[in-house]
Amino acid sequence: MTGMLSAFPKIAWAKEPVLVVSSICDLAIIMPIVSPYTKYAAMINQATPFNYPMAVPGNGKDPMCPATPRTLRGPSLEWLKNL
Repeated sequence: MTGMLSAFPKIAWAKEPVLVVSSICDLAIIMPIVSPYTKYAAMINQATPFNYPMAVPGNGKDPMCPATPRTLRGPSLEWLKNL
């Protein structure tokens, strides 16, 4: 059985190399879509802010100058720590 499986790519490449290449390209397109890592990559991208806040001096009374940059953070990444 393993002899047939290992011989199949060699025979297929000898007879129809275009079909072998196109099937490899099809797998290269489909695999990232069905990969379980795609879900986690999307979650990380949503939680990462576009602009990282700068530490600015302020007492917290001025809305343009918050006391801590913690108020500017996006969603937390606690789920990533629990993996």
